[in-house]
Amino acid sequence: MDFMGDRATLLETGRFVQGQVDKSAEGENSRGVTGATPAGGPTESADAETEARHRRAADGGDVASMSVLGALLLRRGDLDAAENYLRSATAGGDRAAANNLGVLLHQRGYTEEASGWWRVAAVAGSAAAAHALGRHYREQGDEPAAEYWLRQSAEQGHALGAYALADLLEHRSDVGSERWLRAAAEQGHREASYRLARALERRARQAARTGNSVRAVITGNGPRDRTGDGADSGVRRAPVGIGGGGPGTGPGAEADAGQSLLAEAAQWYRQSATRGHRRAALHLGAILEGRGELKEAGRWYLTAAEDGEARAACALGFLLRDAGDEESAAVWWLRAAQDGDGNAANALGALHAARGEQQTAERWYRAAMDAGDVNGAYNLGLLCTAQDRTAQAEQWYRRAAYAGHREAANALAVLLLQAGDPTGAEPWFSKAAEAGSVDAAFNLGILYAGRDDDRAALLWYERAAAAGHTEAALQVGIACLRDGDEQAAERHLRCAAGGGSTEAAFRLATVLDARQPPQGAPALGETQPEKTECEQWYERAAEHGHRRAQVRVGMLAAGRGDMTDAARWYREAAEAGSRNGAFNLGLLLAREGSEREAALWWSRAAQAGHGRAALRLALLAARRGELTEGQHWCARAVELGPSEVTERAARLREALHQELTA
Repeated sequence: MDFMGDRATLLETGRFVQGQVDKSAEGENSRGVTGATPAGGPTESADAETEARHRRAADGGDVASMSVLGALLLRRGDLDAAENYLRSATAGGDRAAANNLGVLLHQRGYTEEASGWWRVAAVAGSAAAAHALGRHYREQGDEPAAEYWLRQSAEQGHALGAYALADLLEHRSDVGSERWLRAAAEQGHREASYRLARALERRARQAARTGNSVRAVITGNGPRDRTGDGADSGVRRAPVGIGGGGPGTGPGAEADAGQSLLAEAAQWYRQSATRGHRRAALHLGAILEGRGELKEAGRWYLTAAEDGEARAACALGFLLRDAGDEESAAVWWLRAAQDGDGNAANALGALHAARGEQQTAERWYRAAMDAGDVNGAYNLGLLCTAQDRTAQAEQWYRRAAYAGHREAANALAVLLLQAGDPTGAEPWFSKAAEAGSVDAAFNLGILYAGRDDDRAALLWYERAAAAGHTEAALQVGIACLRDGDEQAAERHLRCAAGGGSTEAAFRLATVLDARQPPQGAPALGETQPEKTECEQWYERAAEHGHRRAQVRVGMLAAGRGDMTDAARWYREAAEAGSRNGAFNLGLLLAREGSEREAALWWSRAAQAGHGRAALRLALLAARRGELTEGQHWCARAVELGPSEVTERAARLREALHQELTA
């Protein structure tokens, strides 16, 4: 058992060097002996000289020396000799001796007698004894008595008493615990500093959630990372900090409060980590990583990892990987995985899978699963799916899904759906979606849409869209357009287009395009007008290969008189298979005198079903005197339409027929 001292009494004697010994381990609840020699104190010879001096004084009847000598002997482990001196000093009214006698008796198993002496010392004003007595009553299950004595100790400024009181209050979910954690932390208590930081961080997380600005929170696991195959592997990044919002009131103010709390938490984590608390170093590194201070974060991760914190080794591995040093990352992941960190084992599996080393990857995924990380089973499912081992993949997905892995439930449902079992897939989609899987919510929307249950589909699309699913937002936007709610459609299409949906960008452009009046070509000498927002969205879609957008961008360019740009976009669309693009490109080429090339593009458009292109070819053939060819394209134009084209093509065909039979 560790010892503690009655520091106030020792300092009153003036015979001991003042020093602070931080003995706080992961949970610091020690009883101690007054008179403990601080780290870095006197040498052995000085100790012997001091002991001899106090022994002579004690043998001469000096009560203070009896107390100090008893404390020295107690620390040395000479309980019999220590007890004699401590009892003599206690009889002389020394409260430090009464406290230390209680410690000695507690070590020997005489807890009731020990508590009696602690009470004597505590009543006499010993904060250390009050702390020991409070600890005794808590062990006995008498929390009211424990709180009373711990409070007495804490209010006298005793760090261990303040920490023990905070621990008791926190156990009862009493909000007053933070005050005493702070009191202990301010005196340098390592564990109190750590727990105070944790409390502040929890409050910061709550404030960030209220402000809708959570980036990520420190938990045992961090946010999901993604492997090279683009699938959610279940490998998790090191925990990172909490993102903030803007200033002001409401959600922004809540976010600012969260940032302030997080900054204070980082200060206390730093104090605790500086004193050797490895978990504090881990969390400090996480906060610093969230701020983008990667070098400093890496230093604290390294400190914690070298002290044996597996999660810090794993987090350090992710930092190194992000910096491009996969080999060093693998070293730290290996170290963490060997210490039982499932996340690190998953990371190693993903690393080897990306290298094509499937057997090694499978071994590490199994190690992750054996370490209790359900992501290991999910990743094994992904691995088997990539190898077309569907039966094994289903087994692993089921194992992970039954353990509550929502993405595994979604993957299992997809597998069942692909196997033609929508009835079996639906409950797994539902389970995953209810657990928060955005992809599962979107997939449920697709499932219901396939059954023509548009109302249920829209509900799930809306749920997925609210969580940021791009394609779901597109589907909601399309549904709003179908229902005539253009304002809601625009809002959802903007979300989807901003998330990278090419189709959403095109549809948003069409909504905006319908609102603006047609613009003609600029007059001679007039500057080119700036591109409108709708044209910018058309261009974004066009640049990603959307053929209809490419045609529309070409038409807008032609409307501005920019024939070069128009021809470029028409050509891109035509070469990608757009019949409208081919037809419009043919019009531009014919206007420039390139009828032969224009005919090639009109022919391609007509063969793809463009009636006007067929009519143009018929007119071109008639002008050249190729009457049979002209009749062929007239027939094609009549067949393809639309009505005005059909009418004109029919008249032209009749004229050509008369010319041939004349």
